[in-house]
Amino acid sequence: MNSVSLITTDKYSIIVGLGVSGLSCARYFSQQQKEGNGHRFLVMDTRNSPPLLGKLKDICPDVEVITGELDFSILQGATDVVVGPGLDTNQSPFRELIDLGVNVIGDIEIFARKNDVPVIAITGSNGKSTVTTLVGEMAKVAGLDVRVGGNIGVPVLDLLKSSEAELYVLELSSFQLETTKSLKPKVATVLNLQEDHMDRYGNMVAYHKSKQRIYRHCENSVWNKQDMLTQPLMGASSKSVAFTTQEPDLAEFGLREIEGELWLVKGLTSLAKASDLKIQGTHNLANALAGLALGDAAGLPMDSMLKALKQFKGLSHRCEWVADLNGVTYVNDSKGTNVGATKAAINGLAKAKNIILIAGGVSKGADFSDLIEPMRMHCKGLIVFGEDQGRISDVAPEGLLIKHAEDLEGALAFAEQLSNVGDVVLFSPACASFDMFRNFEHRGQVFIDLVHDLGNG
Repeated sequence: MNSVSLITTDKYSIIVGLGVSGLSCARYFSQQQKEGNGHRFLVMDTRNSPPLLGKLKDICPDVEVITGELDFSILQGATDVVVGPGLDTNQSPFRELIDLGVNVIGDIEIFARKNDVPVIAITGSNGKSTVTTLVGEMAKVAGLDVRVGGNIGVPVLDLLKSSEAELYVLELSSFQLETTKSLKPKVATVLNLQEDHMDRYGNMVAYHKSKQRIYRHCENSVWNKQDMLTQPLMGASSKSVAFTTQEPDLAEFGLREIEGELWLVKGLTSLAKASDLKIQGTHNLANALAGLALGDAAGLPMDSMLKALKQFKGLSHRCEWVADLNGVTYVNDSKGTNVGATKAAINGLAKAKNIILIAGGVSKGADFSDLIEPMRMHCKGLIVFGEDQGRISDVAPEGLLIKHAEDLEGALAFAEQLSNVGDVVLFSPACASFDMFRNFEHRGQVFIDLVHDLGNG
């Protein structure tokens, strides 16, 4: 263990894990010290040479850094132990610290203690980045000084600038919610809940409990009527509204067919034609309805929200159109890192039995059986690659054409052979990317580049 210096004060905080959020916490604590509002802090990391150590020293040259095995005697004396979202607080030594009454928290909790500006808080297994970005765009069109971040883009503490925002729109992961107890959102939502991160949670009960924490202390809740696991169970607000891709009840957001056209509606009020949106697919209509419900609950003007919605093109690597080659459409859904996301992509894009699915990677302990019916209904072929490809092919419905590829390039070569005019080659892995790629963005860009190579070949 390496220690830059010894602790010389009784009051101190410890940042455990020098990742992106850990560096953000250090930057925030350092600024607080300069303003005379903070106290001593130090950084711990189990790695002997954390990759971001140089950046930390640029920001806080005098910060104490302890690397190697975590020293419990130092941890238990801290006022707060601030952990990154990648660290499981149910594991040692954090479980023991919690049992001793030590505050084991994350950057969202630090933000919540400081902030008194309205917050729209968004979580869910799928779609949360899209909805978070969309609501941020709605607020911008409405003329608000809005800041968007959290689990997407900018770490939350980096959003706390000298000038005060009028609204924060935060994407929150289940990991971040585990260490958050003081957040009081103006509006909160769980968009959907499908099996994910079972390697950390072990079962859906624990995962569900973690997601539900977002509703604690919220003024308004928005939930998915087609997914009862999203309905608030604890700390339920007095104001609640549902969204659905079916016919809505009064005051709910949903879809309705009007004179042969599909419309987004609120109760009896027609809002926008689905065909006027740039984002397509049933799952994206659900995202749009959720965004409208959240913005409405936060008091955003409907005309501003609809203007932003019609302009919104979606996010990269989320059911992103890449190319039409010889009558075949190629779609990049590299952000589909779990079964629920891939299921939604298949169901949202299918027009007939016209999808060739490319999937595979690191399964995170997932159960792929939920893909059986969508594949049976809509897929003409399945191409698998990566570490856990066999777990996906094992659940493929009988009669579905299956190909095993060594890599993504090989998978695309198979897809080109199998596809015909009118087909969709859907790259939605249902798995994490870190067996072959740096992250899902890298994986998606490799797919895009390979598709463009096909078009130029």
